[in-house]
Amino acid sequence: MNRKDKEKAISELKEEFSRARGAVIAEYKGMTVEELTDFRGGLRELGIQYKVVKNTLARIASEGTPVAPVRDYFSGPVGIAFSHEDAVKVAKGIIRYSARNEKLKPVAAVVEGKLVDARELKAIAELPPREVLLSVLAGTMSAPLSKMAGALQATLSSFGHAMNALLAKKEQAS
Repeated sequence: MNRKDKEKAISELKEEFSRARGAVIAEYKGMTVEELTDFRGGLRELGIQYKVVKNTLARIASEGTPVAPVRDYFSGPVGIAFSHEDAVKVAKGIIRYSARNEKLKPVAAVVEGKLVDARELKAIAELPPREVLLSVLAGTMSAPLSKMAGALQATLSSFGHAMNALLAKKEQAS
């Protein structure tokens, strides 16, 4: 690879890395071409890219991008999976495939700008989808308001019943 090709590769990688919301460095040692192709296809369906690039070029391209925290993990036979949309989706895709194929080993990741190790990555991958978490949060926030509205309604209802009973008692007395 000549200097011009290297500069072009670095420029393209820097562009991809700068838009990444999440990235996972994964070791693919021992995987066959067929396994890698299957893996890439599965990730592509999720909107995730997986690239195997020269480690030196990846280190240089990661400088000043959201992928920079994993810079030191570019060594040996590793590739990088990243998404421009959802950081958790990358974690889920990598962890799901690594459970099926033990040759793929997640090493480190960047999720929303924070460096996480393989153990934390598994915990992130087990989270429910974003939409589910948002609906749980909305339910949690609306529950106290619903209870308060119910309590106020019960108070008004009790007051109304008491007034009706008092009115009935006065009518009986007269």
